[in-house]
Amino acid sequence: MAQLHDLRLRLLVQQESENIANSQPSDLDLSVVQARCLCWLALLAEAHEDQASDAERRGDTEQAMGWFADSMRLRDVIQVVTTIEIPLPDSTEPEPDLDSFSDGPPLAA
Repeated sequence: MAQLHDLRLRLLVQQESENIANSQPSDLDLSVVQARCLCWLALLAEAHEDQASDAERRGDTEQAMGWFADSMRLRDVIQVVTTIEIPLPDSTEPEPDLDSFSDGPPLAA
């Protein structure tokens, strides 16, 4: 069962990476990648919590603890990913040229 879960996870990751590559063929937007990763991580954490609940209902405490621990690790990863600061793409407005202010005469105070 765990092997099937691993294969499904690999397939999902591969499909998502292909979707990202196809949607951003020339310029990869890291903020989009971060947002998609957060969505997948949240779904995985929720699935692990559901598995933990199912195992607990069946009376399999050891399995429930394993699924719960995995969901907590995923929640920790979500916290880490959300704290990564991704620089925003360049805006359409040009930034002021600070060197141009030094060309004129000094200002009197």
